[in-house]
Amino acid sequence: MAARSPLELFNAASHRAAAGIIGEYSSSFSLATALLHPSIRADIRNLYAMVRIADEIVDGAAAGAGLHPTEIAAVLDDYEQAVLSAPQRHFDPNPVLHAYGRSARRCGFAPEHVRAFFASMRSDVPTADQPSTDLRTYVYGSAEVIGLLCLAVFFADQPRPANFPELEAGARRLGAAFQNINFLRDLGADTQELGREYLSGTQETLDEDAKRQIIAGIRADLGAAYAMIGELPLSSRAGVLAAADLFSELTDKLEATPARQLYLCRVRVSQPRKAVIAARALARARRRSLRGGLS
Repeated sequence: MAARSPLELFNAASHRAAAGIIGEYSSSFSLATALLHPSIRADIRNLYAMVRIADEIVDGAAAGAGLHPTEIAAVLDDYEQAVLSAPQRHFDPNPVLHAYGRSARRCGFAPEHVRAFFASMRSDVPTADQPSTDLRTYVYGSAEVIGLLCLAVFFADQPRPANFPELEAGARRLGAAFQNINFLRDLGADTQELGREYLSGTQETLDEDAKRQIIAGIRADLGAAYAMIGELPLSSRAGVLAAADLFSELTDKLEATPARQLYLCRVRVSQPRKAVIAARALARARRRSLRGGLS
């Protein structure tokens, strides 16, 4: 076998670096991406690694290193510019950005989606000149556009079908569902550690009625997303279905948890149960008609 060129070696190392970010931060996402076809798995991991670093800039790693909020905002601005220029650079000394740039070129990531993501991240930095962002705009940038970027990966190697706008709507609603589930899961950390009030200021007084309304919205979004998962290419269907099933189960657990308890614990799904969810998703993925939940 011929020796790999220096660039080929760096490409491979960069992809491993991005995969390492996933493995360190999200066992659930690692499990879901393992069900994707290898032809798209690396691109999704590269996208996630880019997003995860932005999250860490605003969610505590930078502050833990002693940076002031204005310095954090400057780091985020610099990172956004590096991400936006990564597709034009065929070599980046930052391995995660190098891997991301390769995927962005291959899949045609829309710069406006990347900018919307960073706009939401920027609203999480508590600087004096930071304008407030309404929840709908925040969720669009922080989650819905990630669904759209994933969709670009799923269809990178094949023509887009006539119902692609419906697939985009489904991707956005799945992203919104994931985000709102995480708002409830992270209620304690967001309010007590980060001082954030995502749910329209309801965190301090979240009661069962307010929680019930949020859960109803999540279930509506998940239902709309499930209606489109069967239209995805087979290469991505099992992974997306596993993620949706996992978050559907989290929704059930959140619904069964008293609102006051959400401030004290983070609802989780056990690793053995995640394995069951993944196996069932893999078995169901070839069906064109899919319904939510595992019952």
